[in-house]
Amino acid sequence: MYGSGASLQGGERFGARCARYRCVFCTLPGMGSGWWIHEMNHDYGAWMVAGYALIVIFSISLHELAHGWAAIWQGDRTPIESGHMTWNPLVHMGWPSLLMFAVVGIAWGLMPVDPSRMRHGRRSMGWVALAGPAMNVLIAFITLTVLAVAVAKNLSFGERMSTLLWIAGYINLALAMLNLLPIPPLDGSRIAAGLSIKAYAFFNRPDVAGASVFVLLAVVFLGGGDLIFEAARAGVKWYMMFAERLLST
Repeated sequence: MYGSGASLQGGERFGARCARYRCVFCTLPGMGSGWWIHEMNHDYGAWMVAGYALIVIFSISLHELAHGWAAIWQGDRTPIESGHMTWNPLVHMGWPSLLMFAVVGIAWGLMPVDPSRMRHGRRSMGWVALAGPAMNVLIAFITLTVLAVAVAKNLSFGERMSTLLWIAGYINLALAMLNLLPIPPLDGSRIAAGLSIKAYAFFNRPDVAGASVFVLLAVVFLGGGDLIFEAARAGVKWYMMFAERLLST
């Protein structure tokens, strides 16, 4: 997801001169109230902590790179000129995000874009917004398809690799669902603004921009986050059953 308070100001440019995407990620549900790394290490082992962290960092980095690729496609070279078209996760997330992820399991990524340099204004921003969740769906599709092929063809990846492939699909599907919520600064609000001038005007309102962060926190931490994870789990289960049935015929 992307956006900031400033990026909700400013006419057809749909943002400040250099808007930034912010991609938020929450840790797996079902963990207790303690430090998530300690609990995950205790329950599953260090391999799970390392694998899970790599999945999250890789997924956020690719999410942000997708925003950058889409912005470049729409005529904005800001991601290139700012040095953000790189595979280095430190560039996309930064130390504050990585530290927050290590401590409380929440992380975000940034991708600078300049809406004024895009070909079609708010419509271009809609495409740029869509690119991030689309990348997460693609990652989920690839990892779960590989897992389904392994199961259907009795290929042995080992229990740990199979578990990490499942988690990668699950996490990326949940991340896509979260970012598609029409709440600023999530991608869903920008997609809606790109499709509708009324939605664009609504999300441009200062009171909406100011309240959106509190609405988002309320949605995520007062039950909405659990619903998203449950929906992602159901989606993964359905796709695995569909893919395995298709591959076994």
